[in-house]
Amino acid sequence: MPELAEVEFFRKQWDCGLKQRVLSVDLHASKRIFRGTETKQLQQTITGATLLESKAHGKQMLFRFSKDAWLGLHLGMTGKLRVEKPGFTPEKHDHLVLQQKKHSLVFRDPRLFGRVLFHIGKDEPAWWSKRATDLLSKEFTAEFLEKLLQRHRKAPLKAVLLMQHRFPGVGNWMADEILWQTKLNPKMAAGDVSPTLAKKLHKQIQFICAEALRIIGHDFSDPPESWLFQHRWRKGGHCPRCESSLKHATVGGRTTCWCPKCQPVVE
Repeated sequence: MPELAEVEFFRKQWDCGLKQRVLSVDLHASKRIFRGTETKQLQQTITGATLLESKAHGKQMLFRFSKDAWLGLHLGMTGKLRVEKPGFTPEKHDHLVLQQKKHSLVFRDPRLFGRVLFHIGKDEPAWWSKRATDLLSKEFTAEFLEKLLQRHRKAPLKAVLLMQHRFPGVGNWMADEILWQTKLNPKMAAGDVSPTLAKKLHKQIQFICAEALRIIGHDFSDPPESWLFQHRWRKGGHCPRCESSLKHATVGGRTTCWCPKCQPVVE
């Protein structure tokens, strides 16, 4: 599933359409990604509107158009944004296509776990303005993190990091990477994280997010070989730090990878 940096990469794919007018909108109105959305209103309003701005936050994207129109996209598990030549004919899984003079902006989602939202109004829609605190913002401090951990003190640390209303954009691989680089076991109770460890965890959360955006968000390159990311799914994978065999188990409902030597269980 696309995470913070992958979402940023796909958001930028539509930047070529900025300041350009939408000539027509092609969509598959009956598909579940449009659940709760007035597709006729979306189609009528965005046709003739100009794409003015785009933003990403966590796993969500927001596109602002003239005519006070706002388009929200969530990629789900298999969603992608791409650009095709003008006049592109949508294929089976191309559920939303914004036709412009120079480009066709395409949202493709084969497994239909994504979401399309639409809003008309002067201000940002509530489903965007009420989003969680950005992990790279000044508001996301070590003290703020410590309070979040204590609020979910009985839950495994890995499960807490996957809470999108707390840690927007952090998915399975990022949570594993953050915990590995902080040397914390994913099964550790969130409430057992001391203030000192919370500061270390905060530092790594911001470091991993910033680096992922810089590397993956730029051109979809892979993180460094020194990261757990490069070894977590390799057959017989070993920790890039100590060469111990990596372990896997389900934590927080997701398959989790960690190093038993670098991230020991604290009794």
